[in-house]
Amino acid sequence: MSQHPHILVDATAIPSNRGGVGRYLEYLLPALDAVGARMTVVVKSPDAEWVRLGAPHAEVVVSEAAGRSRARRLAWEQWGLPRLARRHRADVVFSPHYTMPVLSPVPVVVTLHDATFFSHPELHGRLKRAFFRLWTRYSLRRAAATIVPSAATRDEEVAHAHARPESVTVAYHGVDTARFHPPTAEQVADARRLLGGASEWIAFLGTLEPRKNVANLVRAFDLLAAHRPGLALALAGGRGWDTELDGVIAAASARARIHSLGFVDDGVLPGLLGGAVAVAYPSLGEGFGLPVLEAMACGAPVVTTRLLALPEVGGEAALYSEPDAGSLAAALATLVDDPAERARRSALGVTQAARFSWADSARTHLAVFTAAAVRPRRAA
Repeated sequence: MSQHPHILVDATAIPSNRGGVGRYLEYLLPALDAVGARMTVVVKSPDAEWVRLGAPHAEVVVSEAAGRSRARRLAWEQWGLPRLARRHRADVVFSPHYTMPVLSPVPVVVTLHDATFFSHPELHGRLKRAFFRLWTRYSLRRAAATIVPSAATRDEEVAHAHARPESVTVAYHGVDTARFHPPTAEQVADARRLLGGASEWIAFLGTLEPRKNVANLVRAFDLLAAHRPGLALALAGGRGWDTELDGVIAAASARARIHSLGFVDDGVLPGLLGGAVAVAYPSLGEGFGLPVLEAMACGAPVVTTRLLALPEVGGEAALYSEPDAGSLAAALATLVDDPAERARRSALGVTQAARFSWADSARTHLAVFTAAAVRPRRAA
């Protein structure tokens, strides 16, 4: 083996909107390429171009056999991926989304993004919870190594899934400062126009699902908006399986000032986040909490919770709240009504965000791959 192992990356789990594991690989693969990782990346055809552009030194293999359905992809993972590992003489397989090939001929490294399937099962549907619990336990037992994005996630895996601490490595995510940075005046003006000319707004970025606690954010905003007629709420992100949110928005007195934006182009995000009087991320539990980091990089003062990994990301810059509507309203009011405190939190956030980089994350990943490549496969 040369200085770095040959890594076969299974990137076939990327969803069509490139969220979740897609965002992780979108940033990680170029960073791995930049630090000299030798990679063969297996993708479905819609992802081939951006992977080639982002990681120009990697070999990109398109596998149509991975299919578009989850069941077909999982079947291909078990039979097709081991064949590719042999064909391409890989030293290690990187499975970046919980599951792994059972019959891999070489050691496997698996990323486990969070442990809320164990610690907060009520935040997930029954089938999803059962699926990810099963695969988390299996990967912790059989993979040569596992990677998690925070110490909180590692600790939860140890507590709930009986992981061996020495087999789990923390590799923090980073932030893409080319996309997320303090906005120009023009970018803020563009965001204001998107919100119908709102003079001030609170922003949320993330999937609209129960775990993100967006319903309580809407309730908190309604409490604030009663006495602040110029204030708006911007909800940016795709729809999850939340069955409560639409009813909460419809019942809000200030519903005309609540803007459900869906997916927002990257070019709009600095203005939307950095131009906000606050970014709220009242999640009930995260394996990392990338939107908090991205908001801080844009210079936004952030309100979030102390649950699971969020304090590792927010540090001393974020303002922390309990997740109920009343507490969120009180915390947000602190920022809405105090420009000096907003400026202080904004400056702290930019400094805090600068501590996280995809280059550092890539170096940690590469060290895990290098160690795993010479490690015997673990017995069942």
